Amino acid sequence: MMTFPQELPTRKQVMARHRGNGGRIALVFPVHYPRALLRAFGFLPMEVWGPPGFSTAEADAYIQVYACSVVRCGFSALVSGRLGSPDLVLVPHACDSLQGLGSMLLDFPKVECPVRPFYLPRAGGDAARDYLAAEFQAISRELEELTGLHPSGHDLLASQKREEEADRLLARLHRERGRMGLPSLDLYRVLRSREYLPAESFTNMARQLLHRHRPGTSAGIPLLLSGIVPEPMEILSLLADAGADLRGDDYACCGRRLYPPGSSADPFRRMAESLLAAPPDSLRGSSVQDRVRHLLQLSHGSGAKAVIFHGIKSCEPELFYLPQIRAALESAGLASMSLQVDLAVSLPGQVRTRIEAFLEALS
Repeated sequence: MMTFPQELPTRKQVMARHRGNGGRIALVFPVHYPRALLRAFGFLPMEVWGPPGFSTAEADAYIQVYACSVVRCGFSALVSGRLGSPDLVLVPHACDSLQGLGSMLLDFPKVECPVRPFYLPRAGGDAARDYLAAEFQAISRELEELTGLHPSGHDLLASQKREEEADRLLARLHRERGRMGLPSLDLYRVLRSREYLPAESFTNMARQLLHRHRPGTSAGIPLLLSGIVPEPMEILSLLADAGADLRGDDYACCGRRLYPPGSSADPFRRMAESLLAAPPDSLRGSSVQDRVRHLLQLSHGSGAKAVIFHGIKSCEPELFYLPQIRAALESAGLASMSLQVDLAVSLPGQVRTRIEAFLEALS
């Protein structure tokens, strides 16, 4: 039985173990991608959300300073060797900055492995599902050429079902967070381990954790968080110290990736169905109305009194939505505030003051 979260393996440990077993590593930029497809070809996805606090010196020579810090930090870490020597880099087109990154990496001399950008449809329905399934099939053909492997339809479907089980348990961890008695920082270390742990390892860990029943006794102000990624992670401890009780999230790397299972017998269509059924996301072109409806449902279901939008500076998809979303939430009686951070620098001191003032006004 593991003790949580102290015994969570690090990304480097997981990567080294997978390499030692003859596996390949795929570095994956945000946000949505076919985990099951990569695993079926022996690749372990290692997601790149920064890393925070990393110098952007390498990126500053190639990428505009107004591009988001997820892209700038990630580019610098990749080309400097901080992220190791991947066998593949996958760049979903979640925004213009990531699209530009994908195009640039195709010709960048310091990236010696294959780079595969791909487009995510900005709508739902049959056309989007069929397009995305065809895109996944095209990626599969490229992976066959790269690896020499030819997984069957049965193998691909089994891989997808393993990911669906991990996603089912991830959703339970989100829903039942209050009964496990973990501080927010520890809880999010567990939740975010889905970014790098194999589905089988995450599933085993989640089952152990869900057997715990150590409810906390928080009397704090119930909140939701929304944004791209909870970095720097110290903001979670800061919120707890200021008297917040985090009831749920709408982060792109967490709450917006609670994928329900697909239903198709075709593995590529099933992968597409699952991805497109995720909660509303600005990075997939979801409407303001859908985003507001989802946040209100999260609030009503969790008892949250307010939302803190913890965003990344220069994240155009998020910032474009923000004024309308906040106005709609206010009209529905849900208070909010907005914080914008740069992953390349430390959390500004005034953030604590602003959070404390906001929570005091709610109490």
